Formats: sequence, C-alpha cells, structure tokens
Amino acid sequence: MERIDLLITGIGRLVTPPGNAPRCGQQMKQLDIIIDAALAIREGIIVAFGTSQDVLELMRDLEVVETIDVGGRMVTPGLVDPHTHLVHGGSREHELALKRSGVSYLDILAQGGGILNTVQSTREANEQELYDKACRSLNEMLLNGVTTVEAKSGYGLTLEDELKQLRVAKRLNDTHPVEIVSTFMGAHAVPLAYKGRPEEYIDLIVNEMVPKVAEEELAEFCDVFCEKGVFSIEQSRRILLKGKECGLLPKIHADEIEPLGGAELASEIGAISAEHLLSATDKGFAAMAEHGVIPVLLPGTSFNLGLAKHARARDMIDTYELPVALATDYNPGSCPTESIQLIMMLASLNLKMTPEEILTACTINAANALGRGESIGSIAVGKRADLTIFDAPNLAYLPYHFGINHTFGVIKNGNVIVWDRTIVAKESGKEEGAR
Repeated sequence: MERIDLLITGIGRLVTPPGNAPRCGQQMKQLDIIIDAALAIREGIIVAFGTSQDVLELMRDLEVVETIDVGGRMVTPGLVDPHTHLVHGGSREHELALKRSGVSYLDILAQGGGILNTVQSTREANEQELYDKACRSLNEMLLNGVTTVEAKSGYGLTLEDELKQLRVAKRLNDTHPVEIVSTFMGAHAVPLAYKGRPEEYIDLIVNEMVPKVAEEELAEFCDVFCEKGVFSIEQSRRILLKGKECGLLPKIHADEIEPLGGAELASEIGAISAEHLLSATDKGFAAMAEHGVIPVLLPGTSFNLGLAKHARARDMIDTYELPVALATDYNPGSCPTESIQLIMMLASLNLKMTPEEILTACTINAANALGRGESIGSIAVGKRADLTIFDAPNLAYLPYHFGINHTFGVIKNGNVIVWDRTIVAKESGKEEGAR
C-alpha cells in the first residue's frame, strides 16, 4: 500500500454492523462503534479504519492524495434501498381521495386504476421521459444517503414496455452515481387486454418476457405480486421457477394484504427475499427462517394506505430470528416517497424497531437482500467505500428528529458525491448524464 486516494478524518462516531452475512434476530442490535475515527480509501476500496490515532499512525509514511474532515459527524455504511419501483410514468394523486374515503387498494386495481393507471402512463412515455423522471427521484434518494437501489419493472406489462423500463434502469446505472440493481416484474398485474384470461398473460411472461430479459441481461431478479385477485400461488410459482431457470433469482411480493402463503412459497423455491409480509403467518416466518429468506419490510406503504396493521417486525426478529431489511417501496401509488429516512422513522414508530436494528436493516441486511453483502452494507477492509455522513450525534437522533434530511455527505466507490447536502460530482468512470 503505497498511496491513499482519500483519507477521511474528524469522524465523531463511526457506526457499522460487522461482517458480510445477514444479521439475524438479536444480532441486529450489535454494532461496531468507534469514537473519534478515521478511514482510508484506495481505488474505491476501504483499506484502513479505526481510531484517528491508529489510522494516522498507519498513514504516516504514505502518500495521501486528498484528506477531508467531516467535522465530528457520524459515518455509516452507505444506505441500501432494496425494494423500489423507480422507473414509471405519471403519478396517482387523484387516488388519494378514493383511499381516504375507504376504497381499498385491490378495489381500485379491480376498477382499472392503481397499477393499471400507471401502466398506461408508462406506455405513453418514451425512454428519455422515463429516464429524466427516474433520475430526479434517484437524486432525492442519493441526497437521503442511499448508494444502492433496487428498481423493479412491472408498469409496462407488454414485452416492449417491460424492456423499455429495464433499459432505462440500465442506462441510469451507467450514468448515475447510485448503483441500480434491476428486477423484472412483468407479473405486477394482469393487463386489461388479458382481463379474464390471466393464464394467457402468464404464458406471455414465461415464454417471451423472461427469456428475452435474461438474454439481454437486463435484470438480476424476477419478482411477482402474489396476492388474492392478482397472481395465485400456483401462477407465481410457475413464473418464478421459469425466471430461476433463466438465471433470474426469485423475489416475491408476499402476503401483503391476504395471508395467501407467499412466504412459504418464497421458502420453497429458494427466493432471496420476501417483501411486504403484513399478513404473513407464523408458519411462513418459520419457513423463511429455515430456508434463509430475507424479509424486506415496507412500513411506508402500510402508513400511506392508512392500514391498521403493520408487518410484525418484532416477531420476525425476536421469535423467528429473521434478518429484517427495510425499503421505501417508492412507487406512484401505495408509497410515493424517496425518503429512506422517513422509513427509518416509521420503522421505529410502527414496527417498534430500535435504532441499531434500523441501521442494520438499511445496510448489511438490505445489501444481502440484493446479493451484495460481500461488497457493500458494512464498513470493513476490502469492501467498497460506500459511506453516508450524517449530521447527527448518534443513531437514535435519526428517527427521533423526523421530517428532515440528516444526510450531510455521501461517498460512493471512494468518490465524494454529496457534500453539504448538495450533489457535487458524478462517480468516476461513469458516462456523462443528467444529475
């Protein structure tokens, strides 16, 4: 080690979950905390961290290209948002009055609204319009401290429109500082053209969409909205197994509204994650724990839909020792927010999670829900230098002082991308693009 590209000093509190594996149960509360810390980066990789005294001693005879002082602020791993519907057209604020008057999410969908409304808007938008809209949302996520984002398709529901969404996500990954992890979700709803003929649409997904997405390498994962009135257990199994056959790892929207058995299906087929889970049963939790399925909880969705129940995070953590992850579920209908810090507050308020559990859920567990625990999600020598700098004295301050953005800075792959709450640079090595 002859040179250090970036030395970060003045870290009042460095906080990270340890290791690369998902943190289960009580492990979620266990964090490594270093007071008065420093951290060294070379070629985008963390090469040293610890107390300021120890790190500066290591640096004494090395060339340090750049040093930044974070002024006593708190540094954590870069936040990971493992469930979003980033690329879409339009918005659905007109549905707000319907929801507040008691019309259910599934009833709006059955009337041709909801997801199907966004499908129409997405089909009408060209790739540049979708790119520009998604880029603005991605900037908000970055400014909130997020360095890696999952993006699902599912608002096209034709081969070409699904490919259009995924191509936009790929372009964003090539041009924007935030890393995009793509998920194919053609099974988000049955389009109006196939109303009353869902099996024909599933044939289209299985025979044409999944193979084409895999051939063009546009996604890593395949997801299905497994829910009453949308896709059944049997239909979901068929789609996800076809995805697996083509190299797309399974994820599943499971047991969000009805206890259909999506959590058990996730366990049966070896899904990397099961998401939502508001109505999942004890049997489903036990199966997930046995088969290593990560629960991705979305407290913003139950909050925005005005639901009386929320995901049973405490049972998942305390009884079943599951590695809970958190995500925004950013989408135009049930959770139109890019703020992971709002989700942190709601996880504290409605899921009864501790600040330590929340950070673990938004870092190493979220990274593992995307198959990236070896490279991101914790601060460790040899891992990518993805870091979030918070203008907060400690973790508890984040959900406590709610409604504002606490992020002061963001470092992605060793490059300063956000400083003093402003996007200041694009990631080195990426193409020029809109910010």
